Amino acid sequence: MDEELRSLTDRLRQESRGTPAYEGLLATGNHDDLADVLTAPGQPLWAREMAAFRLGVAGDRRAFESLVLLLNHRDPPRCASAAHALARLGDPRTARAAAALATNELRVAYALHPVRLLAELRAPESVPALITTLERRLRPHDPYRGVALACVEGLGALADPRARRVLKEALAHPALARAAVRALARIPEEEQAR
Repeated sequence: MDEELRSLTDRLRQESRGTPAYEGLLATGNHDDLADVLTAPGQPLWAREMAAFRLGVAGDRRAFESLVLLLNHRDPPRCASAAHALARLGDPRTARAAAALATNELRVAYALHPVRLLAELRAPESVPALITTLERRLRPHDPYRGVALACVEGLGALADPRARRVLKEALAHPALARAAVRALARIPEEEQAR
């Protein structure tokens, strides 16, 4: 059992109080049963999360919409498990959805996991979305330094020359400067990139 699944099962076991329904969702190998949980009325959030996660890591695209909703949830552990499953889902809509969530200023408090997912996906949408999100976080007194730091680290991991300008701007922010130096060091010089 991987660490993300172990964390999810421990958390949801407590949330569900270890009911037989929980044990059934954990044990079933039937994807149709799991997908039914996502559409059936009256299902508790823990059941929908378990079903979506299990379908997502198995590559079943019926989990996509539920996982995107969980990626934007106010509860960070739900966001983390959704990001983990979305990264393994293999749905071509994932990067576009993560970019929309990361750049939505009305939901920036919940953008950390979409930002990290974009870096992991390495999709065409990743660098532009991370640049946009970081630019907005460089305003004076921005309270979302964790999101900004994740953008800097993600841009460093992606090592795309388009990020050089915004990473240089991040150097002026003490909370981001060390990460920005490391990120800039990973980006090839312009002569080498040609």
